[in-house]
Amino acid sequence: MRKRLLGMAVALAALAGAAQAQDKKVTIGVSIPAADHGWTSGVVYHAERVAKLLMQEHPGLNVIVKTSPDAATQANAVQDLETQGIDALVILPSDPDPLVNAIKEVKSNGKFVALVDRAPSVNDDTVRDLYVAGNNPALGEVAGKYIAETTPEAEVVVIRGLPIPIDQQRQDGFDKGIAGSKVKILDRQFGNWNRDDAFKVMQDYLTKYPKIDVVWCQDDDMAVGVLQAIEQAKRTDIKYVVAGAGSKDMIKKVMDGDKMIPVDVLYPPAMVATAMQLTAASFYDQIPVRGTYILDATLVTKDNAKDFYFPDSPF
Repeated sequence: MRKRLLGMAVALAALAGAAQAQDKKVTIGVSIPAADHGWTSGVVYHAERVAKLLMQEHPGLNVIVKTSPDAATQANAVQDLETQGIDALVILPSDPDPLVNAIKEVKSNGKFVALVDRAPSVNDDTVRDLYVAGNNPALGEVAGKYIAETTPEAEVVVIRGLPIPIDQQRQDGFDKGIAGSKVKILDRQFGNWNRDDAFKVMQDYLTKYPKIDVVWCQDDDMAVGVLQAIEQAKRTDIKYVVAGAGSKDMIKKVMDGDKMIPVDVLYPPAMVATAMQLTAASFYDQIPVRGTYILDATLVTKDNAKDFYFPDSPF
């Protein structure tokens, strides 16, 4: 009997401790770019969705999500979050290097910092506790290998993203993927991860080059503009387009066997949600989450596309 009472007391104490842990007051600030294109609209969607779920799970948790259109505005948003007494910052920088000082200030004040996707040139424990990102070099390498294996002597035009570190990582990965093949790069221009800009770049390519085999544009949103330009020009020489991110529209094209979009490479905007969940776990579950978490750059084909198709997502 005495053992049973002792067991009940231990169980009740554990339950009380768990309840107290859930009631622990914690504020997490989430700073992300505004939804200026498809991928970032996915980031905003997942950040807001998971903020609600985490606050339901942890009654003492407050998650504040702020969106910013550029690096200067985002630096001000980070300062504003600090004045609201945050315990942790989850940040996906619009442009990482200009935000280093703002992030370092939060870190130097003893706050937990989770950096997502876009790392500054200085990416170490002076800037952050946790780094969650897609595999940018692999995104380029997977695309490059697919083109080299599928169309070994392809003449390729490349539409880059923005002139920031992750774009260079993708380019370096792509060059590694095609190394040793007879794939020829005709041109590389920036499309700013924007479908309208990519449309204009592709129009320029179509004017300059009478023969193009493949387009690599590293982003699903830009692929929309690329496909529009090709259709408008009535060009039939282009065999296919390889993009990346895993948008529902491009995944659907892969599922349906669209010859212009035979594959896609994953770079999920939900990675911000992963960082938020890990940050909350570090406070409520006492889980050691400090370090680097890199997500796979999976090649999406007709065979596995259904596993990555989420029709309710905005992206």
